[in-house]
Amino acid sequence: MGSGFSSFLEMCSTPYAPAVPPATGLGDLPESVVGSIIEHLNPQEICRLAALNRAFSGASSADFVWESKLPENYESIISRVFDDSNKFPLNLCKKDIYARLSRPNSIDGDTKKVWLHKGTGRPSLSISFNGLSITGIDDRRYWSRISTDESRFKSVAYLQQIWWFEVDGEVDFPFPVGTYNLYFRLQLGRSGSRFGRRICNCDQVHGWDKKPVRFQLSTSDGQKAMSECYLTSPGNWKFYHVGSFVVEDSKVPMKIKFSMMQIDCTHTKGGLCVDSVLICPK
Repeated sequence: MGSGFSSFLEMCSTPYAPAVPPATGLGDLPESVVGSIIEHLNPQEICRLAALNRAFSGASSADFVWESKLPENYESIISRVFDDSNKFPLNLCKKDIYARLSRPNSIDGDTKKVWLHKGTGRPSLSISFNGLSITGIDDRRYWSRISTDESRFKSVAYLQQIWWFEVDGEVDFPFPVGTYNLYFRLQLGRSGSRFGRRICNCDQVHGWDKKPVRFQLSTSDGQKAMSECYLTSPGNWKFYHVGSFVVEDSKVPMKIKFSMMQIDCTHTKGGLCVDSVLICPK
């Protein structure tokens, strides 16, 4: 009994140690709080954080997070890109809508492709040479169509030789508010391969150093831009900047007309590949 009583006294004399509450971490944050933080990140960062824990995984799929990454007029873009032959799925969450619009979507008989620019969330648009008006394109004495993996449209127009060179195009699209650049993607020389290596035949390249090519654009609200330059760097694809335009009202589709020409008929020109026109956010 004496030993039992002494043990009881020893227990009573031991200072009481309160239970230590478990440590809190990022996983204890409410999804709404996490979402209000990650909506300020870019889509790539949001997707990486989704693997961090359950709270981040749930918040990374929240509609309000991904709606902030979509253009303000994304519904108009959906209507323009997805028609009866290419229907847009119903009842998609905003994350899936963003993913669907971010990949290249073909429109206008596969002569154009549209996708969301990852940095800005605004659309970029590429127009194939098949969607352009090219002087003499159906005359095999001047032009030929070449299959290639160097174009997102899998083919380019190759000019052997011509006196009057002119390429025109136009596009009507509901661009969101912002500033956009327009480029022609061109190459002097004809690409090919030999023994598994890329080569470029530049034997027919001539005439582009005598007079500059004139690039022009105009918009349906009266904006205009013009530039001139000599075509250079044989064997390499280059983006030639035509100019910029500004969209101030996303509710009204913008029509853009553009062209490139070298119509000095005192000399011929040839050896040029025409791939596409690119319109992208600035």
